[in-house]
Amino acid sequence: MAFAVNAAKARLKRNQLAVGIGVRLVRNIDIIKVMKAAGFDWLFLDLEHGSMSIETACEVATAAQDSGIAPIVRVPYGELAMATRVLDGGALGIVIPHVDTAEEAREIADRLRYPPLGHRSVGGGQAQFDYAPMKLGDMTRRSNDNILITVMIETPKAVRNAEAIAAVPGIDCLLVGSSDLSMEIGIPGENGHPKIQEAVDKVIAACKQHRKFPGMGGAYSEELLQLYIGKGMKLLLAGNDLPMLTNAARAHQAKVRAMVKVRGKKK
Repeated sequence: MAFAVNAAKARLKRNQLAVGIGVRLVRNIDIIKVMKAAGFDWLFLDLEHGSMSIETACEVATAAQDSGIAPIVRVPYGELAMATRVLDGGALGIVIPHVDTAEEAREIADRLRYPPLGHRSVGGGQAQFDYAPMKLGDMTRRSNDNILITVMIETPKAVRNAEAIAAVPGIDCLLVGSSDLSMEIGIPGENGHPKIQEAVDKVIAACKQHRKFPGMGGAYSEELLQLYIGKGMKLLLAGNDLPMLTNAARAHQAKVRAMVKVRGKKK
């Protein structure tokens, strides 16, 4: 029986970087091959800020099963029913934004893990197992082990509660959302600011204490990536499709126009 291994979680368990790319603009399965060829470990399918539908997210997730790149879906705040639907539909992980307390984290773990770890409902055969008939207990145990459940730390309150959140069984990763955090503490867009670094240090310490994986979002420049990798971040959201496409296109057209100017001067 085939089994879709979660490449991101496997790398994290080996204490390796798991590098992801946000998918907000592209809404078809070609993005899987493109980002796999580029060397990414996981796709961050964004249903919070993108216009992708749950149906499309599940199609991309199912198509990604045999690719070796893990489909991980961010759902909007509080949409735990949507989270279980995309897990049933092929996702290998869920990201929940704006988690401020251990109580919220416990509800997330309870809703997204099968018994005995939680109370997620069983929906039948899954793409993760090629829809093969299998014993219910075996399927749910392997699913619990394979999925990556991540909560986002995006407010000062969440940073203060990072240790308590990290202590919650069933939560795998605490991911700092540095853009929203910078807004919350009054330094918009200053994602390398000492206050952000202090928050990151607290989250990493909490993860180390409770054997969870620390993650980082919003640190997309080479300087910021080096900074936070150096601090110990392991699950990295290293960019997303929209700015990558825009920046590459702008840079290329600028080179072409520069060539025309050079040719004009030679004449």
